[in-house]
Amino acid sequence: MTRGFYIGRFQPFHNGHRNMVERIAADVDELVLGIGSADDSHTVRNPFTAGERIMMITKSLVEFDLVTYAVPIEDLERNSVWVSHVQSMSPDFDVAYSNNPLVIQLFREADIEIRQSPMFNREVLEGSEVRERMITGGDWESLVPEPVVDVVEEMNGIERIQMVSDSDSNGD
Repeated sequence: MTRGFYIGRFQPFHNGHRNMVERIAADVDELVLGIGSADDSHTVRNPFTAGERIMMITKSLVEFDLVTYAVPIEDLERNSVWVSHVQSMSPDFDVAYSNNPLVIQLFREADIEIRQSPMFNREVLEGSEVRERMITGGDWESLVPEPVVDVVEEMNGIERIQMVSDSDSNGD
């Protein structure tokens, strides 16, 4: 049995993430999804809580024939010990998946096999683009799996991200 590890902030979980999981599913029997920046929420960059992101991921991956575990990973501002921090929060895994150059380097230095995957429609399927569309009232729904739309609506996520993106200026 092979267990993979895929880390992301998933703010929110979008179709690019879903496509990556689909590709990883062909290689592994189980997948741990590390929810990065789990300790941060209610900001423009990280509007959703770790629990809300767990809901998004869990509901979006029901259709896959893959055992998945969503594990919150709090930020650690010391890169030299980051991999051991991830390992302490996660079930054991055999291979890690990432396209982030820093994450790749840190896993390599820890002698953990790292695999990259081509990104899917990266110019549009990027968390910052999805969040920007949420803030401006654009079409964000087509960029995420349907269960993510349901979770965001359930917790008034659009109102939240629009409120935290507002300035507190008096209009001068």
